[in-house]
Amino acid sequence: MNYYAMQVKTRGEEKFMRLFKAQNPGFTPPLYFPQRALDIRRGGRITPTRLAVFPGYVFLELPEEEDIYNYHWAFRRTQGFFRFLRSNQNIAPLKNRDLELVLHFIKTVGPLAGISRVIFDENSRIAVLSGPLSGLEGRIIKADKRKGRAKVKLDLYGDSFIIDLAFEVLVKARD
Repeated sequence: MNYYAMQVKTRGEEKFMRLFKAQNPGFTPPLYFPQRALDIRRGGRITPTRLAVFPGYVFLELPEEEDIYNYHWAFRRTQGFFRFLRSNQNIAPLKNRDLELVLHFIKTVGPLAGISRVIFDENSRIAVLSGPLSGLEGRIIKADKRKGRAKVKLDLYGDSFIIDLAFEVLVKARD
């Protein structure tokens, strides 16, 4: 399978997918929009929120024998579409580290990245037991125990961005 990245309007990913499917009812290849769950505290109230893992990106899965240019114009005509990555003239499937990262959230984690379970060792280093943070330990740049969030640096097509992922700390039983 080949996976392609499309840049769409940020915070308009779901609307883009809805519009595209309404305009192209016979389209069967899957579109992905990985999300993450966070509890956001404002004014003393906690609100469960869903945010994009890759803000402004939607991913398309096509069999290797299928040509992306068969669908190129259908996507470009949809409101909110900006471009395919690398460019509209040079559409390239995700490869290597980009592909591994996207597949981690699409296949391993699922459509919604929930809360990871972690412990901190005696040197205050984070150890991920389960959840979306597993496999991303080397990308964690900061962990905030009080908020229950880890800042993770993600790279896609040479562009770096930082997102927060939720975690809960499991306390080890004392020996």
